[in-house]
Amino acid sequence: MADTPAPPPPAVARGGSNRAIARQAILDQARSVYGYELFDRSTSANEHTASSDAQLLFNALSLADNDSLAANKTIFINCTHDSLAGGHLDLIEPERLVLEIPPLPLSQVDQVLNRLPSLQAMKQRGFRLAFGYSILTRSYESWLPLASFIKFDLSVLKPDAIGSFVKLAQAKSQAQLIAEKVETHAQYAMVSGLGVKLFQGYWFSKPVIVEGQSIRPSQANILQLINLVRQQASTNEIEEVLKHDPTLSFNLLRFINSAGFGMRSEVTSFKHAVMLLGLNRLFKWAALLMTTSSAGNSPAAVGTTAVVRGRLMELLATESLPPEECDNAFVVGIFSLLDTMLGISMQNALASVTLPTNVTDALLHRTGPLVPFLELTEACETGDDAVFARAATTLGLNSNQINWAHLQALAWAETLSV
Repeated sequence: MADTPAPPPPAVARGGSNRAIARQAILDQARSVYGYELFDRSTSANEHTASSDAQLLFNALSLADNDSLAANKTIFINCTHDSLAGGHLDLIEPERLVLEIPPLPLSQVDQVLNRLPSLQAMKQRGFRLAFGYSILTRSYESWLPLASFIKFDLSVLKPDAIGSFVKLAQAKSQAQLIAEKVETHAQYAMVSGLGVKLFQGYWFSKPVIVEGQSIRPSQANILQLINLVRQQASTNEIEEVLKHDPTLSFNLLRFINSAGFGMRSEVTSFKHAVMLLGLNRLFKWAALLMTTSSAGNSPAAVGTTAVVRGRLMELLATESLPPEECDNAFVVGIFSLLDTMLGISMQNALASVTLPTNVTDALLHRTGPLVPFLELTEACETGDDAVFARAATTLGLNSNQINWAHLQALAWAETLSV
């Protein structure tokens, strides 16, 4: 784990924009994160302007310290037809973004051909374009060849119509198909069976409790490591656990030597790793390792999301909490999906590990000083503006501070190859 992160630069922390970024993961067939759609949560879907799109794009590209996010994940950003002519798109490399193009209002459908040249220009510059399923209708047939992605909103389409639209898209276009608003495992199974290969929604992060599910040996070793650290066990005792689990040992050294931790020289021995990290940081590392040891049915995206949550909570906490509580904030974020990762209830999962009271209270009872950080972190993944606003106000954080931490957390997760 990197040392306690520096807060955002003063200009960012005090910045004036009120535009807050929300995100939603897009998963591939392996249920890993393929990309993210970034939303301007302060603007409704019908209120995007060239200015709001430019501001969101600026935030997304400038607030992260490195290019790892855009380099490793496909970023989808909503835009308007007017914003396609904005100069902000001249500032970025086209391959970094997918532009989500909305349909025209019903009163302007006769303008489809007039809008075609600007869309073609974006395509020629190298941007990929995403459209909703209306692109498959006769009114938009001139736009269809420009589609790199076609999205199907399961909250709008009737279940018996989805198959017909998917078959039509497969027959008339080479575009990749994305099912969005996938909220249940049944919906995921249905659209996957139709041949859709990209999925957007929250179904993957919802726990599926498996009757009789037990903690696997690799997971048990990680929990044992956490317990030893919490008991301030000796380096030799901790090293013994690592020696008896080659996978755990390998993952620990891999994480320590990854780009995300900034070690100046390669760490090759367990004892060196333990001594170098210290118990507090090893506690955080062990929690992080749990994201790579999830149960077989848990999507890889769950681990990625847990890592982002942990780092985001840690960054947000640096504004107001002492270092040891920032460590606890990190663990709360990581373990907020522990029931999903293990396939058992949160209560049973936490019964097997010794954690600080603040961590347990936040995860089990939603009480204590870490809860507003958790609520804000979860709200960054959803459209729950009320929770977002309440938590931000409680913590005294403005949108620029939150955006900075959010983009930093997403970028940091990419450096770990979780």
